[in-house]
Amino acid sequence: MTTDPPSPLTELKPTDPTDGPPETHVPNSSGKPTMDGDCPGDHTSDQEKNQSNRNVSTETTTLQTRSAYMKDAQVIIPETEDAAFSFRKLWAFTGPGFLMSIAYLDPGNIQSDLQSGTVAKYKLLWVLLSATCLGLIMQRFAARLGVVTGLHLAEMCYRQYRTAPRLFLWLMMEVAIIGSDMQEVIGTAIAIYLLTNKFVPLWMGVLITVVDTFTFLLLDKYGLRKLELVFGFLIIVMALSFGYEFGVVKPEVASIMGGMFTPWCKDCDSTVLVQAVGIIGAVIMPHNLYLHSGLVKSREVDRSKQEKVREANLYFFVEASIALFVSFIINVFVVSVFAHGLYRKTNEDVMNVCRANNNPDWILFPNNTEPADVNIYRGGIFLGCQFGIPAMYIWALGILAAGQSSTMTGCYAGQFAMEGFLNLQWSRWKRVVFTRLIAILPTFLVAYYSKINELSDMNDLLNAVMSMQLPFAVIPTIAFTSNPHIMGSFTNGVGSKVVACIISALIIAINIYFISFVMIKYLLSHWSLTVFIIAYLTVYILTCIYLILHMFISMGVDNRFSNSKFVQSLIGTQITHDFVHNPDAASSNRNMGTMSSPTHQLSDYSK
Repeated sequence: MTTDPPSPLTELKPTDPTDGPPETHVPNSSGKPTMDGDCPGDHTSDQEKNQSNRNVSTETTTLQTRSAYMKDAQVIIPETEDAAFSFRKLWAFTGPGFLMSIAYLDPGNIQSDLQSGTVAKYKLLWVLLSATCLGLIMQRFAARLGVVTGLHLAEMCYRQYRTAPRLFLWLMMEVAIIGSDMQEVIGTAIAIYLLTNKFVPLWMGVLITVVDTFTFLLLDKYGLRKLELVFGFLIIVMALSFGYEFGVVKPEVASIMGGMFTPWCKDCDSTVLVQAVGIIGAVIMPHNLYLHSGLVKSREVDRSKQEKVREANLYFFVEASIALFVSFIINVFVVSVFAHGLYRKTNEDVMNVCRANNNPDWILFPNNTEPADVNIYRGGIFLGCQFGIPAMYIWALGILAAGQSSTMTGCYAGQFAMEGFLNLQWSRWKRVVFTRLIAILPTFLVAYYSKINELSDMNDLLNAVMSMQLPFAVIPTIAFTSNPHIMGSFTNGVGSKVVACIISALIIAINIYFISFVMIKYLLSHWSLTVFIIAYLTVYILTCIYLILHMFISMGVDNRFSNSKFVQSLIGTQITHDFVHNPDAASSNRNMGTMSSPTHQLSDYSK
């Protein structure tokens, strides 16, 4: 006999941290909200219920649900008379998707784009398109989790995972956020360096990024929608800046379309393969899934009504699709500009172009026949040499907008991670100081003591570091959205689960290849780091195995697997009314001589 999956349409109302535990509407087998875990049809005795409640982790009574992004008000969704698609409603839902899409346009992505065009011309545009589509699928999953449950991804990790893997996930997300913040600092410092004609040194540009971050915090005081409009403006600046470069360079549109829709790379060597892998690592950002699942909480959704939840899922998906389409076009602009201008060009070729135009920066390019080695700084210099000084300044303006727009999204992602994984809330300025100071210290040292090329080349290593954290965002997202005890009728279907598993396997395989290449190139040459890397990889692999086991159980594998003592000792056997695994449930049930309601058992996922 089977039972219907519980409805997740629970209304978790934000409460003040000084108040007691929030009043929670919980799911039950009938699909109707009840209070405090009192499930209709559950004939468990009061004594058994009390015993079970005592075994539930005390974390469930102290969890905070106030979002750092919502502050004290949510955007109200207007009501319309008919059920047809409403652009008025779409406008109300517009915001989170565009803030999310900024991560697809940060300086790390821009550098990956220009290197892709330089190395492979238009041959890897289909990889960029595929990575963006994969990103859209994962962003859809993350947004649905936040809309349906009212909890963002980090909050759900707090409820679902044991302490050790949960803390490791938090540390890895902090590494990803700090790595992204370093790229933003690098991009902003280089942009200021170019815009001021080298008057402001790099190390000073790094310090300036501290001040501009707090400027965005002041903008936040004027309201959520105004802040979203500011970021929308920065995206427009990027589109106009890189669109201008595209118009000046005039790449071959037919070749662009061919590269975009031809999934093949003829005569490509290992260098191009590594670049293709790097595109996926740069485009799909791990902390972006945590960010998006939290941003959607800024809209007021009545979770007691399935039609409202379904409507919110639709509009958020449409908005995310539009936002990622815009980001994809901007990325195509960058790839195409450098594919047309630098493909099969040598350092000597670029040097000669700069010398012919009396540009003193020709010395940046060595006099050899190696393929042109470019980054966001040398790329700007090349544009100035080939297409005039205005092209260089407009390029720098686009890089500045890319760096600045990523600043506050990184701040929000950090807040979501901290308040979710640790059940800890900091004021926003403290979170900014924490992230930015850690990001600035190594960046400042490199900027002060090294050359600008070394600072810009840090983006490649940072892309690799963030790529390593992808499984720690992708696997939890897939697991939670495939779990009927969490998502109810909004659980991923069979097709979505298959696609999700393929994405997971693809991302992990790509990471293994890419990270192996980067480690051999940058890290394993330093023997002192070898022991640390081996220890880290051991913990990394064990955590991935734990997450995969949890994902399989969430998807509804065979009962014999989920009921095994080994799995239950790792993950637990119950989900309480607050989506929390009860690790002591198995022993408690054995002592009581009965099993608790099947609507709360992991072992019933396959039903």
